[in-house]
Amino acid sequence: MNQAGAAVDLAASEVELFLDRVKAIRSGLHQTIVGQDQTIDLLLTCALTGSHALLVGVPGLAKTLMVKALAAAFQWKFSRIQFTPDLMPADIVGTTIVQERPHGGTFFEFQPGPIFANVVLADEINRATPKTQSALLEAMQDVSVSVGKTTYKLEQPFLVLATQNPIEMEGTYPLPEAQLDRFFFKLKVKYPSEASMHEIIERTTSPMTTAVTRVLDGPEILEMRKVSRAVPIAKPMQSYAIRLTLASHPDSPYATPLVKRYVRFGASPRAAQALVLASKIHALTRGNAFVSVDDIRAVALPALRHRVLLNFEGEAEQINPDTIVAELLSTVATEQ
Repeated sequence: MNQAGAAVDLAASEVELFLDRVKAIRSGLHQTIVGQDQTIDLLLTCALTGSHALLVGVPGLAKTLMVKALAAAFQWKFSRIQFTPDLMPADIVGTTIVQERPHGGTFFEFQPGPIFANVVLADEINRATPKTQSALLEAMQDVSVSVGKTTYKLEQPFLVLATQNPIEMEGTYPLPEAQLDRFFFKLKVKYPSEASMHEIIERTTSPMTTAVTRVLDGPEILEMRKVSRAVPIAKPMQSYAIRLTLASHPDSPYATPLVKRYVRFGASPRAAQALVLASKIHALTRGNAFVSVDDIRAVALPALRHRVLLNFEGEAEQINPDTIVAELLSTVATEQ
């Protein structure tokens, strides 16, 4: 076999191994999670890219359980922060306290906060004040926190998986645009089907209990990340992802009618990065070693919906950003 053929065989074996590992992770998560297949796949995409996600859904849809199960499947250190109006930044990042020496005297010692974990669940993140929410910004972008004049690096992998309740808006604060943009995906957790409800009831009202066991270890996850980033993307596919991003700006030549009328600011370059990275993983989970238009379209909604900022007219008419993203997908040309 020639060298080129060997390279193809190697690529095929890598895709097959990636698929086997994804199936194992899905199987492990389904030990405790019923339904929510799409949300689980998108959360897995965030884990494999080392990125953050915002989960929006009414209470009782297993948002917290999904995050815990994901951490358990990889045996990552898990930390939960319940966001409340009186939560302070020091409650998240930690603080420096005075300690006494055994033989007299004192010294300052840093006590790490719950942000020092691999998977941080920011529960009901919009209930904390903007000042407290901003404590996550540095951690989400630079994987570090600053206390006083000292910067502390956080352990990799580091994921912030935040939840938000779309119903109760009293006593909540909108997330700053800069913080929203740092979330790789915004996921809308849907209500389970009737069949899923039967299985949920049977699992939760019987004496049998199940727990997620470790599925993969650190080196295997890092290898999956390496494989996913190595997936080639043709220039026309990359151009399509860029055009989708640019079309969300009202002053862009690709802007759609809804964008021109209702959008104040469009998606940032992080959106194009998310489209490309997520489409590579989506391609691998379909057994393909290349990115297609369908892969980009499949991840466009969770990657763009929170990065489309409405103007006053859009807010007044309660325009759903999902509608704008749907128009982008139906209007922006796949080829140029």
